[in-house]
Amino acid sequence: MSLRICILETDILRPELVDQYKGYGLMFEQLFAKQPIPAEFSVYNVVQGHYPPEGERFDAYLVTGSKADSFGDDEWILTLKEFLLARYEAGDKLLGVCFGHQLLALLLGGRTERATQGWGVGTHSYQLKQKPEWMTPALDDLTLLISHRDQVTELPENATLLASSDFCPNAAYAVGDQVLCFQGHPEFVHDYSRALLELRQDSLGKDVYQQGVSSLDRDHQGAAVAEWMMRFITRDRAA
Repeated sequence: MSLRICILETDILRPELVDQYKGYGLMFEQLFAKQPIPAEFSVYNVVQGHYPPEGERFDAYLVTGSKADSFGDDEWILTLKEFLLARYEAGDKLLGVCFGHQLLALLLGGRTERATQGWGVGTHSYQLKQKPEWMTPALDDLTLLISHRDQVTELPENATLLASSDFCPNAAYAVGDQVLCFQGHPEFVHDYSRALLELRQDSLGKDVYQQGVSSLDRDHQGAAVAEWMMRFITRDRAA
């Protein structure tokens, strides 16, 4: 039986990227198709005010990345926080990536803010601080594609740090067996990262842009993270 995953899409792609990439919901669907645990997906763009029908439940809710700030006070962000808090209090499993990673940390008592380190772009590696059994396939460390200038600067009190780097100390965390979040983008592909770099070249500055482009020669492990997410969702079932 397939898992049912609700993808809460928190962005609308830039016009230059929509035709080829459509949206983060589709990018996640394509990513999860590469891992062995069957799942089906429903995508709701919360920026446009779309949410699951009242009473409909899923095995997990995934909050995507966004160009918005997780600490912003846009009406759609406040509405999303209310929705996620209700799901958390109901015991539902929550997954977060980039903006979602930051928003869930903020919602659960942590701190998120503009990072003094500046923009993180391209391919980035993290040290794994914990390796629970659901992190299968096992990795020595973690490499993901990134694009962010905000960071989680303080984890929720009951969170477990999973991955870290000097640039991004709180790169992945879990809260019990209910919340799992990553700053990096497992759903990104190199061509999408390269297109983002080109579009943001002026705001990034020459050095950051060139470092980001050169780092794209390295592979990333987004498919492994997708499998980790699914195994995290199903861990209590296996038990």
